[in-house]
Amino acid sequence: MGQTLGSLVPLGVAAAVSTLPLLITVLILLSDNRSRSALPYLVGFVVGTLLLVIASTLTASLLPHPRLRQPNTAVGVLAILIGLALVALGVLALFRRGDGAGGGEPKWARTVGTFGAGRSLGLGLVLNLRPKSLLLGAAAGLVLKSANDRVEDTVVLVLVYTAVATSTVAVPVVATLLSPRRMEPRLVRARGRLDAHGPVVAATMMVLIGVLVVVAGATRL
Repeated sequence: MGQTLGSLVPLGVAAAVSTLPLLITVLILLSDNRSRSALPYLVGFVVGTLLLVIASTLTASLLPHPRLRQPNTAVGVLAILIGLALVALGVLALFRRGDGAGGGEPKWARTVGTFGAGRSLGLGLVLNLRPKSLLLGAAAGLVLKSANDRVEDTVVLVLVYTAVATSTVAVPVVATLLSPRRMEPRLVRARGRLDAHGPVVAATMMVLIGVLVVVAGATRL
């Protein structure tokens, strides 16, 4: 279980540093509507992440098992493809940033502060359908498939991945709801940092994790 955890946590960290969920979190928490929309948004995001990794794990379990002492070719090939896709997305994001595109917050993101509970819940769920989230969820599913752990251990690992992947949304939401005045200056600073550095950090992390996933997949061939 420890080895599986070591492979799973970096994937969760890569998901946690995604710029868009963080930006939306900050915008919601800085809005006048946060008391009505922040918690539903968090619930939607956590539930969406949990459902994604569960679905990925169940799908990966359908892959054929290799014969005794034979390499797990199917898992290896899929891992390589997922890793290459992550690298490609990361490199593309870096090039867009270098060209001056993609900087700052999207115009539509400024409306999220007006969302009610239902729309905020749906937004949290839908954010897990982004290509990066789907690829990281698929990679997590392959890790859990390869581990062949007991069901109880797999459940714990799924929850750990979900906790790590959603931590950067959960912590500011809970902290702001508990102490809004103390958090507001920090949220304003966080918004500036996200605009300035968030996309580069997230893209670089995606490239690094993609390379690790490719290497892990190659070792299974």
